[in-house]
Amino acid sequence: MLPNSLLPESWPIKIYMYGIMIAVGILCAFGTLYFYAKKKNVEPRFVDFIFYNGIAAIALGFGSAALFQATYNYIDNPERGFRLGSGMTFIGGLIGGVLVFLIGYFLFRRKYETRLYQVVSALPCSILIAHAFGRIGCFFAGCCYGKPTDSIFGVQFPDLMHKVHPTQLYEAAFLLVMFVICFWLVMKKDFKHNLSVYLISYGIFRFLIEYLRGDERGEFVTALSPSQFWSILMVVAGIAVIFLMNYLVKREKKEEKEEKEES
Repeated sequence: MLPNSLLPESWPIKIYMYGIMIAVGILCAFGTLYFYAKKKNVEPRFVDFIFYNGIAAIALGFGSAALFQATYNYIDNPERGFRLGSGMTFIGGLIGGVLVFLIGYFLFRRKYETRLYQVVSALPCSILIAHAFGRIGCFFAGCCYGKPTDSIFGVQFPDLMHKVHPTQLYEAAFLLVMFVICFWLVMKKDFKHNLSVYLISYGIFRFLIEYLRGDERGEFVTALSPSQFWSILMVVAGIAVIFLMNYLVKREKKEEKEEKEES
């Protein structure tokens, strides 16, 4: 684990493995989207818009991640007051980032011929690869660790007295496997339901792995952790998106058929 700066402490610039992994993940996310757009001949202007909109979503998503975590901390211990900068949560960042992205899309969508639902199956691939590297960054930072264990998988973090499950690496491995599956589906099979696959599979995985998490983050609803609560909503949303995508695809085919008949 490398929780400290990679440069000498006397240097004014601080570089951490966590930040490096986040940067690598973001670059891989945009690289994945660019590769998909080139192979599938997506409208170039729309691709540029997705990139700029994505940058805004990522930037504000980090703020949302910090805001969600600060809210959880305040609910768990209001005596300490509401304090930003006390950590971040991925699902909170995902929710905020998606909202920003959708707002930007609906504000400017009329400028482009391509519609979001036509390329939405590529977006989970970008999220998955970025999130995977982010979890590796968490491992280097020593956060988001699991419960104590004596198994061969146990890892000793500098600030802990005992070995714990490296839940960061468990999650990173799962995300990388999901990335490979989703990327293959969208590139080779032109699969339209990657977003649902992502929401449902990650929602279930995150709900279950929370039972291995050892870092205290408080309860949110009854006996559920904040992430478990949002995981349930992710699964429900994933099921709803299946029906939405089926409707949009059918409508597109109907419109194409009507255009051919008119011509």
